[in-house]
Amino acid sequence: MADGLWWVPSLVVAGVAVAALVGAVLGFRHLGHRREQAALAASRPLEIEAKSLIVRADTAVREGQAEVAFAEAQFDDATARTARASVDSAARWLREAFLLQQRLDDADPDTAAERRTWSARIIDLCEQALRTLADSDAALAARRRAEHGASIEGPVMQARARELAVRRREAAATLERLARRYAPSALGGAHGHLERADLALAAADDRLAEAAAAIATARPAAAASAGAAEALDRAERAIVAAGAVEAELAAATSAEAELAQRLELEASAARAERDGAVREEAVRDATGAPATSGQGTDGRAVARPAAADGAALVTAIAEANDVLASRAQRAGDPFAARDRLRIALDRLDAARAAARAAQSRLDGATRALGGALAIAESQLRAANEAIAHGGRRVGADARTRLAEAERQLVIARQEPDPVAALDAARRATSRASDAEALAAYDAMGR
Repeated sequence: MADGLWWVPSLVVAGVAVAALVGAVLGFRHLGHRREQAALAASRPLEIEAKSLIVRADTAVREGQAEVAFAEAQFDDATARTARASVDSAARWLREAFLLQQRLDDADPDTAAERRTWSARIIDLCEQALRTLADSDAALAARRRAEHGASIEGPVMQARARELAVRRREAAATLERLARRYAPSALGGAHGHLERADLALAAADDRLAEAAAAIATARPAAAASAGAAEALDRAERAIVAAGAVEAELAAATSAEAELAQRLELEASAARAERDGAVREEAVRDATGAPATSGQGTDGRAVARPAAADGAALVTAIAEANDVLASRAQRAGDPFAARDRLRIALDRLDAARAAARAAQSRLDGATRALGGALAIAESQLRAANEAIAHGGRRVGADARTRLAEAERQLVIARQEPDPVAALDAARRATSRASDAEALAAYDAMGR
């Protein structure tokens, strides 16, 4: 009997397992249901906010459509088109928000995640529509203020135009008075400013008339009023520039006198430098000291290294003298006279600097030449001794270097140009050093 009931324990275990599995499934489902309910409850404030924004956006769109109708009657087509485009965009976003809200309100069950996503999208669409409509309303309000300002500012700008016309006549009278003292070239810029002022005043009159006609016929006048204000600004700047010419002429006259005084002093100093250099060369020639000119090895005259710089200095001095002598002829145009003096002064400064630099190079080369010749002679003696010591073992390379060194030393002794002589002496030292090294190498290796 007991053997016939062996399956009872297995059945009990299986039943317990099935009961446990069913209980676990039911527990998980209940837990998931509770979590979903909690998520739905958490998303309800977002859904409430979305519904509130839909109401606000729908109201704003309706008001915007009414504003478009007013804009079409009050302003030009471009302004009305811009406002209508903003309202149409807002209405399109609102329609999408309504579709999403319909999904939230229908009888079909939705998950908490879906409801959160749709609510967030509704909020985004409504806020975008509200921002666009607010910008459009602000633009229309600014345009209305501009139109209102145009009707108020018209008389003010007309008074300003009359004032600028008076100032223009005063500037013209000042130019007529100055024309008796100064050349036409000095007043050409001021006359150009007056011409620009005339054009700007004429443009302002036209735009003011256009604005007045628009106001009288209830048409937009802001653009014409803004154009008139801009033209009046241009006219005022031109009149101020024309009126400033008298002060500019006085400043140029003062600067011209100051520059002339500086140029006289600089030219006198430059002449003293030039004369001192000439006397120094004469003393050198008389005492037999190293000169800066003479004859080269081929008997031809060798120019001084500073000759070009000296010629430039002479030219700059002559130009300065001419500019100073012709000051009276250019008194009618202080601007041109001032500029000529500046140019002459700059050229004289540059020529003096170049002459000083050239003289400094000559003096340095003259001082260094004696030592360079002594070094070259000493190196030549060392090279000769090395070749004599090596005898026939010394090859052609060393002997060629020595011959070149002797040739460069001859050039250095005969060259009247201290700079060229110094270079030749240094080349002689270098070639003699090479000859000594080659002779020593040949003596050891052969």
